[in-house]
Amino acid sequence: MGGLVVVGASLAGLRAVEAARKSGFDGPITLIGAEEHLPYDRPPLSKAFLAKEDTAPPMFRDEQLLDELGVRLVLGRPASGVDTQDRTVRIGDEEYGYDALVIATGASARTIPGSDALRGVHTLRTLDDAMAVRAALAPGTNLVVVGAGFIGSEVASSARDRGLTVTIVEAQPTPLVRAVGAQMGAACSSLHTRNGTTLRCGVGVAAIEGDGAVERVRLSDGTVLEADMVVVGVGASPATQWLTGSGLTLEDGVVCDETLHTGAPGVYAAGDVARWHNPAFSRHMRLEHWTSAAEQGALAARNALDPANARPYATVPYFWSDWYGSRFQFVGIPATDEVRVVDGDTDSTGFTALYREGDRLAGALTLNRPRDIMKYRRLITGEASWDDGLAFAKTRTT
Repeated sequence: MGGLVVVGASLAGLRAVEAARKSGFDGPITLIGAEEHLPYDRPPLSKAFLAKEDTAPPMFRDEQLLDELGVRLVLGRPASGVDTQDRTVRIGDEEYGYDALVIATGASARTIPGSDALRGVHTLRTLDDAMAVRAALAPGTNLVVVGAGFIGSEVASSARDRGLTVTIVEAQPTPLVRAVGAQMGAACSSLHTRNGTTLRCGVGVAAIEGDGAVERVRLSDGTVLEADMVVVGVGASPATQWLTGSGLTLEDGVVCDETLHTGAPGVYAAGDVARWHNPAFSRHMRLEHWTSAAEQGALAARNALDPANARPYATVPYFWSDWYGSRFQFVGIPATDEVRVVDGDTDSTGFTALYREGDRLAGALTLNRPRDIMKYRRLITGEASWDDGLAFAKTRTT
Protein backbone atom coordinates (compact mmCIF):
# COMPACT_ATOMS: atom_id res chain seq x y z
CA MET A 1 0.00 0.00 0.00
CA GLY A 2 2.89 2.35 0.78
CA GLY A 3 2.23 5.96 1.65
CA LEU A 4 2.57 7.22 5.21
CA VAL A 5 2.31 4.81 8.14
CA VAL A 6 2.08 6.21 11.67
CA VAL A 7 2.57 3.74 14.52
CA GLY A 8 0.97 5.07 17.69
CA ALA A 9 -2.58 6.45 17.81
CA SER A 10 -1.43 9.06 20.31
CA LEU A 11 -1.35 12.85 20.33
CA ALA A 12 1.91 12.75 18.36
CA GLY A 13 0.45 10.19 15.96
CA LEU A 14 -2.72 12.20 15.39
CA ARG A 15 -0.78 15.42 14.81
CA ALA A 16 1.39 13.56 12.29
CA VAL A 17 -1.70 12.51 10.33
CA GLU A 18 -3.21 15.98 10.47
CA ALA A 19 0.04 17.66 9.39
CA ALA A 20 0.44 15.29 6.46
CA ARG A 21 -2.96 16.26 5.10
CA LYS A 22 -2.45 19.97 5.82
CA SER A 23 0.84 19.87 3.89
CA GLY A 24 -1.02 18.58 0.83
CA PHE A 25 -0.16 14.89 1.01
CA ASP A 26 -2.99 13.01 -0.72
CA GLY A 27 -1.55 9.49 -0.60
CA PRO A 28 -2.65 6.66 1.67
CA ILE A 29 -2.21 7.07 5.43
CA THR A 30 -2.41 4.22 7.94
CA LEU A 31 -2.65 4.92 11.68
CA ILE A 32 -1.82 1.93 13.89
CA GLY A 33 -2.68 1.90 17.59
CA ALA A 34 -2.22 -0.71 20.31
CA GLU A 35 -5.35 0.46 22.14
CA GLU A 36 -8.88 0.05 20.81
CA HIS A 37 -9.68 3.70 21.47
CA LEU A 38 -9.45 6.55 19.00
CA PRO A 39 -6.72 9.09 19.89
CA TYR A 40 -7.42 10.82 23.21
CA ASP A 41 -5.92 13.55 25.35
CA ARG A 42 -3.71 12.10 28.07
CA PRO A 43 -3.13 14.96 30.61
CA PRO A 44 -6.76 15.12 31.83
CA LEU A 45 -6.64 11.44 32.79
CA SER A 46 -4.90 12.24 36.09
CA LYS A 47 -6.68 15.57 36.58
CA ALA A 48 -10.29 16.46 35.69
CA PHE A 49 -11.20 12.96 34.51
CA LEU A 50 -10.42 11.52 37.95
CA ALA A 51 -11.88 14.38 39.95
CA LYS A 52 -15.44 14.01 38.62
CA GLU A 53 -17.19 10.73 37.95
CA ASP A 54 -19.32 12.11 35.10
CA THR A 55 -16.45 13.59 33.06
CA ALA A 56 -16.49 12.22 29.51
CA PRO A 57 -13.37 10.57 28.09
CA PRO A 58 -11.13 13.27 26.57
CA MET A 59 -11.23 12.12 22.94
CA PHE A 60 -9.65 14.31 20.26
CA ARG A 61 -11.97 13.23 17.46
CA ASP A 62 -14.86 10.86 16.80
CA GLU A 63 -15.25 8.40 13.93
CA GLN A 64 -15.28 11.32 11.49
CA LEU A 65 -11.50 10.97 11.62
CA LEU A 66 -11.89 8.41 8.86
CA ASP A 67 -13.87 10.69 6.58
CA GLU A 68 -12.13 13.99 7.30
CA LEU A 69 -8.56 12.77 7.05
CA GLY A 70 -8.92 9.74 4.81
CA VAL A 71 -7.08 7.52 7.27
CA ARG A 72 -7.04 3.76 7.49
CA LEU A 73 -7.34 2.99 11.20
CA VAL A 74 -5.84 -0.18 12.64
CA LEU A 75 -6.71 -0.09 16.34
CA GLY A 76 -6.37 -2.60 19.14
CA ARG A 77 -3.47 -4.32 17.38
CA PRO A 78 0.02 -3.30 18.48
CA ALA A 79 2.84 -3.25 15.95
CA SER A 80 5.25 -6.13 16.49
CA GLY A 81 8.20 -5.15 14.31
CA VAL A 82 9.59 -3.06 11.49
CA ASP A 83 11.86 -3.96 8.58
CA THR A 84 13.63 -0.77 7.58
CA GLN A 85 15.15 -2.44 4.51
CA ASP A 86 11.87 -3.68 3.02
CA ARG A 87 9.99 -0.71 4.50
CA THR A 88 7.30 -2.76 6.22
CA VAL A 89 5.64 -2.67 9.63
CA ARG A 90 4.51 -5.98 11.09
CA ILE A 91 1.36 -6.57 13.11
CA GLY A 92 1.39 -10.23 13.98
CA ASP A 93 1.42 -12.12 10.67
CA GLU A 94 0.45 -9.07 8.60
CA GLU A 95 2.73 -6.53 6.96
CA TYR A 96 2.02 -2.91 6.09
CA GLY A 97 4.31 -1.29 3.55
CA TYR A 98 5.36 2.34 3.89
CA ASP A 99 7.17 5.02 1.96
CA ALA A 100 7.41 7.18 5.09
CA LEU A 101 7.08 6.01 8.69
CA VAL A 102 6.49 7.98 11.89
CA ILE A 103 7.10 6.09 15.14
CA ALA A 104 4.93 7.56 17.90
CA THR A 105 4.38 4.65 20.27
CA GLY A 106 4.89 6.73 23.41
CA ALA A 107 5.85 5.16 26.71
CA SER A 108 4.56 2.47 29.05
CA ALA A 109 4.01 2.85 32.79
CA ARG A 110 6.58 1.15 34.99
CA THR A 111 5.23 -1.34 37.51
CA ILE A 112 6.37 -2.85 40.81
CA PRO A 113 7.33 -6.51 40.36
CA GLY A 114 5.05 -8.97 42.10
CA SER A 115 2.06 -6.63 42.44
CA ASP A 116 0.36 -7.27 39.11
CA ALA A 117 -1.77 -10.15 40.42
CA LEU A 118 -3.37 -8.13 43.23
CA ARG A 119 -6.70 -6.41 42.71
CA GLY A 120 -6.61 -2.76 43.65
CA VAL A 121 -3.09 -2.07 42.34
CA HIS A 122 -3.16 0.36 39.42
CA THR A 123 -0.94 2.31 37.09
CA LEU A 124 -2.19 5.39 35.27
CA ARG A 125 -1.12 5.76 31.68
CA THR A 126 -4.02 4.79 29.42
CA LEU A 127 -7.70 5.66 29.25
CA ASP A 128 -8.56 2.18 30.51
CA ASP A 129 -6.19 2.72 33.45
CA ALA A 130 -7.90 6.02 34.28
CA MET A 131 -11.37 4.49 34.10
CA ALA A 132 -10.32 1.75 36.52
CA VAL A 133 -8.71 4.22 38.95
CA ARG A 134 -11.69 6.56 38.84
CA ALA A 135 -14.12 3.74 39.57
CA ALA A 136 -12.07 2.78 42.66
CA LEU A 137 -11.82 6.29 44.15
CA ALA A 138 -14.67 5.82 46.61
CA PRO A 139 -14.86 8.07 49.70
CA GLY A 140 -13.34 6.34 52.70
CA THR A 141 -10.83 4.41 50.61
CA ASN A 142 -7.30 4.36 52.02
CA LEU A 143 -5.04 5.15 49.04
CA VAL A 144 -1.28 4.74 48.84
CA VAL A 145 0.42 6.41 45.88
CA VAL A 146 3.90 5.13 45.05
CA GLY A 147 5.93 7.95 43.49
CA ALA A 148 5.63 11.69 44.13
CA GLY A 149 6.16 12.76 40.53
CA PHE A 150 3.60 14.78 38.62
CA ILE A 151 1.28 11.87 37.81
CA GLY A 152 1.33 10.57 41.38
CA SER A 153 0.82 14.05 42.74
CA GLU A 154 -2.12 14.73 40.43
CA VAL A 155 -3.73 11.43 41.43
CA ALA A 156 -3.25 12.30 45.10
CA SER A 157 -4.83 15.71 44.56
CA SER A 158 -7.85 14.26 42.74
CA ALA A 159 -8.27 11.60 45.43
CA ARG A 160 -8.19 14.19 48.21
CA ASP A 161 -10.85 16.18 46.34
CA ARG A 162 -13.03 13.08 46.52
CA GLY A 163 -12.51 12.54 50.23
CA LEU A 164 -9.93 9.77 50.28
CA THR A 165 -7.14 9.35 52.83
CA VAL A 166 -3.90 9.55 50.83
CA THR A 167 -0.28 8.68 51.57
CA ILE A 168 2.45 9.22 48.99
CA VAL A 169 5.63 7.14 49.22
CA GLU A 170 8.68 8.53 47.40
CA ALA A 171 11.99 6.65 47.29
CA GLN A 172 14.08 9.78 46.73
CA PRO A 173 14.80 12.16 49.62
CA THR A 174 13.23 14.98 47.61
CA PRO A 175 10.50 14.56 44.99
CA LEU A 176 10.72 15.90 41.43
CA VAL A 177 14.49 16.36 41.41
CA ARG A 178 14.82 15.41 37.72
CA ALA A 179 11.90 17.60 36.70
CA VAL A 180 12.51 20.81 38.66
CA GLY A 181 15.61 20.25 40.83
CA ALA A 182 16.01 19.51 44.52
CA GLN A 183 15.33 23.00 45.86
CA MET A 184 12.09 23.53 43.99
CA GLY A 185 11.06 19.89 44.27
CA ALA A 186 10.83 20.41 48.00
CA ALA A 187 8.84 23.59 47.47
CA CYS A 188 6.38 21.90 45.12
CA SER A 189 5.87 18.87 47.34
CA SER A 190 5.01 21.04 50.34
CA LEU A 191 1.58 21.46 48.73
CA HIS A 192 0.81 17.88 49.72
CA THR A 193 1.16 18.39 53.44
CA ARG A 194 -0.73 21.69 53.22
CA ASN A 195 -3.67 19.82 51.73
CA GLY A 196 -3.82 16.86 54.08
CA THR A 197 -1.82 14.33 52.06
CA THR A 198 0.82 12.40 54.00
CA LEU A 199 4.19 12.42 52.21
CA ARG A 200 6.87 9.85 53.06
CA CYS A 201 10.20 10.56 51.31
CA GLY A 202 13.50 8.70 51.28
CA VAL A 203 11.91 5.28 51.71
CA GLY A 204 11.17 2.63 49.12
CA VAL A 205 8.48 -0.01 48.72
CA ALA A 206 9.64 -3.48 49.78
CA ALA A 207 6.39 -5.24 48.89
CA ILE A 208 2.73 -4.73 48.11
CA GLU A 209 0.80 -7.44 49.94
CA GLY A 210 -2.67 -8.91 50.23
CA ASP A 211 -4.77 -12.02 49.80
CA GLY A 212 -6.01 -11.61 46.22
CA ALA A 213 -6.50 -7.88 46.71
CA VAL A 214 -4.13 -5.27 48.09
CA GLU A 215 -4.22 -4.89 51.87
CA ARG A 216 -0.95 -3.26 52.82
CA VAL A 217 2.27 -1.69 51.54
CA ARG A 218 5.46 -2.75 53.30
CA LEU A 219 8.20 -0.10 53.15
CA SER A 220 11.96 -0.60 53.10
CA ASP A 221 12.29 0.78 56.64
CA GLY A 222 9.86 -1.84 57.98
CA THR A 223 6.84 0.46 58.17
CA VAL A 224 3.54 -1.08 57.09
CA LEU A 225 0.85 1.11 55.50
CA GLU A 226 -2.69 -0.22 55.37
CA ALA A 227 -4.09 0.23 51.87
CA ASP A 228 -7.37 -0.48 50.09
CA MET A 229 -5.92 0.81 46.83
CA VAL A 230 -2.46 1.53 45.40
CA VAL A 231 -1.58 3.68 42.41
CA VAL A 232 1.95 3.18 41.13
CA GLY A 233 3.39 6.33 39.57
CA VAL A 234 7.09 5.56 39.21
CA GLY A 235 7.59 6.85 35.71
CA ALA A 236 7.37 5.41 32.22
CA SER A 237 9.68 3.63 29.80
CA PRO A 238 9.73 4.42 26.07
CA ALA A 239 7.78 1.80 24.11
CA THR A 240 10.59 0.45 21.95
CA GLN A 241 10.45 -3.30 22.60
CA TRP A 242 8.74 -3.91 19.27
CA LEU A 243 11.69 -2.27 17.51
CA THR A 244 14.28 -4.79 18.74
CA GLY A 245 16.24 -6.07 15.76
CA SER A 246 15.12 -3.22 13.51
CA GLY A 247 18.59 -1.69 13.27
CA LEU A 248 17.37 1.56 14.82
CA THR A 249 19.42 2.97 17.70
CA LEU A 250 17.50 2.40 20.94
CA GLU A 251 18.91 4.22 23.95
CA ASP A 252 16.24 5.61 26.30
CA GLY A 253 13.98 5.87 23.28
CA VAL A 254 14.50 5.93 19.53
CA VAL A 255 17.61 8.04 18.94
CA CYS A 256 17.10 10.74 16.30
CA ASP A 257 18.97 13.67 14.86
CA GLU A 258 17.73 17.25 15.13
CA THR A 259 15.15 16.68 12.37
CA LEU A 260 13.68 13.64 14.22
CA HIS A 261 15.21 11.31 11.61
CA THR A 262 16.21 7.91 12.98
CA GLY A 263 18.89 7.30 10.37
CA ALA A 264 16.82 4.69 8.52
CA PRO A 265 15.38 5.81 5.15
CA GLY A 266 12.00 7.46 5.60
CA VAL A 267 11.76 6.67 9.33
CA TYR A 268 11.16 9.46 11.86
CA ALA A 269 10.06 9.42 15.51
CA ALA A 270 7.99 11.77 17.66
CA GLY A 271 6.62 12.17 21.15
CA ASP A 272 7.55 10.30 24.32
CA VAL A 273 9.41 7.59 22.39
CA ALA A 274 11.78 9.98 20.58
CA ARG A 275 15.20 10.94 21.95
CA TRP A 276 16.45 13.65 19.64
CA HIS A 277 19.15 16.29 19.51
CA ASN A 278 17.60 19.60 20.58
CA PRO A 279 19.53 22.49 18.99
CA ALA A 280 18.03 24.94 21.50
CA PHE A 281 20.19 23.39 24.25
CA SER A 282 22.76 21.46 22.17
CA ARG A 283 21.95 18.10 23.76
CA HIS A 284 19.84 15.00 23.33
CA MET A 285 16.48 15.01 25.11
CA ARG A 286 13.46 12.78 25.50
CA LEU A 287 10.40 14.68 26.66
CA GLU A 288 7.12 13.35 27.99
CA HIS A 289 5.29 16.64 27.52
CA TRP A 290 2.04 17.39 25.70
CA THR A 291 3.40 20.40 23.81
CA SER A 292 6.49 18.69 22.45
CA ALA A 293 4.53 15.57 21.45
CA ALA A 294 2.12 17.65 19.40
CA GLU A 295 4.86 19.70 17.77
CA GLN A 296 7.12 16.73 17.08
CA GLY A 297 4.33 14.68 15.55
CA ALA A 298 3.51 17.38 13.04
CA LEU A 299 7.13 18.06 12.12
CA ALA A 300 8.09 14.38 11.90
CA ALA A 301 5.37 13.78 9.32
CA ARG A 302 6.35 16.79 7.24
CA ASN A 303 10.01 15.85 7.35
CA ALA A 304 9.29 12.20 6.53
CA LEU A 305 7.26 13.19 3.48
CA ASP A 306 9.75 15.83 2.29
CA PRO A 307 13.18 14.80 3.65
CA ALA A 308 15.05 17.07 1.25
CA ASN A 309 13.58 20.05 3.10
CA ALA A 310 13.57 18.57 6.60
CA ARG A 311 13.64 21.18 9.36
CA PRO A 312 15.17 20.76 12.82
CA TYR A 313 13.04 20.63 15.93
CA ALA A 314 14.43 23.17 18.37
CA THR A 315 12.30 23.84 21.41
CA VAL A 316 12.25 25.22 24.92
CA PRO A 317 10.38 22.47 26.80
CA TYR A 318 7.11 23.38 28.51
CA PHE A 319 4.86 21.45 30.86
CA TRP A 320 2.24 22.10 33.52
CA SER A 321 0.71 20.21 36.42
CA ASP A 322 -2.43 20.91 38.47
CA TRP A 323 -2.59 20.04 42.18
CA TYR A 324 -5.10 21.09 44.83
CA GLY A 325 -6.45 23.97 42.76
CA SER A 326 -2.98 25.33 41.94
CA ARG A 327 -1.01 25.15 38.72
CA PHE A 328 2.73 24.61 38.33
CA GLN A 329 4.23 25.58 34.97
CA PHE A 330 7.80 25.00 33.86
CA VAL A 331 9.78 26.11 30.81
CA GLY A 332 13.34 25.27 29.83
CA ILE A 333 15.59 22.86 31.70
CA PRO A 334 16.17 22.44 35.46
CA ALA A 335 19.72 23.76 35.38
CA THR A 336 21.64 23.47 38.65
CA ASP A 337 24.22 26.27 38.52
CA GLU A 338 21.80 28.50 40.39
CA VAL A 339 18.10 28.53 41.26
CA ARG A 340 16.63 31.77 42.55
CA VAL A 341 13.11 32.63 43.68
CA VAL A 342 12.46 36.05 42.10
CA ASP A 343 8.79 36.58 42.92
CA GLY A 344 6.78 35.52 45.96
CA ASP A 345 8.14 32.80 48.22
CA THR A 346 7.83 29.05 48.38
CA ASP A 347 5.53 29.20 51.43
CA SER A 348 2.99 31.36 49.61
CA THR A 349 0.25 30.59 47.11
CA GLY A 350 2.37 31.80 44.19
CA PHE A 351 6.00 32.21 43.19
CA THR A 352 8.44 32.34 40.29
CA ALA A 353 11.88 30.70 40.32
CA LEU A 354 14.57 31.07 37.66
CA TYR A 355 17.32 28.58 36.71
CA ARG A 356 20.82 29.52 35.54
CA GLU A 357 23.21 27.52 33.37
CA GLY A 358 26.49 29.36 32.97
CA ASP A 359 25.50 32.94 32.16
CA ARG A 360 22.30 31.88 30.42
CA LEU A 361 18.71 31.94 31.66
CA ALA A 362 17.88 28.25 31.25
CA GLY A 363 14.54 27.65 32.99
CA ALA A 364 11.62 29.10 34.90
CA LEU A 365 9.14 27.53 37.28
CA THR A 366 5.94 29.27 38.36
CA LEU A 367 3.16 28.48 40.79
CA ASN A 368 -0.06 30.31 39.94
CA ARG A 369 1.65 32.83 37.66
CA PRO A 370 -0.03 31.98 34.33
CA ARG A 371 0.61 35.36 32.72
CA ASP A 372 4.37 35.17 33.23
CA ILE A 373 5.49 31.74 32.14
CA MET A 374 5.34 32.21 28.36
CA LYS A 375 7.22 35.49 28.66
CA TYR A 376 10.07 33.57 30.24
CA ARG A 377 9.84 30.94 27.52
CA ARG A 378 10.36 33.63 24.90
CA LEU A 379 13.39 34.93 26.78
CA ILE A 380 14.91 31.45 26.98
CA THR A 381 14.17 30.83 23.29
CA GLY A 382 16.05 34.03 22.51
CA GLU A 383 19.00 32.79 24.63
CA ALA A 384 18.63 35.62 27.13
CA SER A 385 21.39 36.05 29.69
CA TRP A 386 20.90 35.41 33.38
CA ASP A 387 21.12 39.15 34.04
CA ASP A 388 18.43 39.77 31.42
CA GLY A 389 16.21 37.24 33.14
CA LEU A 390 16.69 38.85 36.54
CA ALA A 391 16.04 42.30 35.06
CA PHE A 392 12.81 41.10 33.50
CA ALA A 393 11.76 39.47 36.76
CA LYS A 394 11.96 42.85 38.49
CA THR A 395 9.41 44.25 36.06
CA ARG A 396 6.97 41.50 37.09
CA THR A 397 7.19 42.23 40.81
CA THR A 398 7.01 46.02 40.87
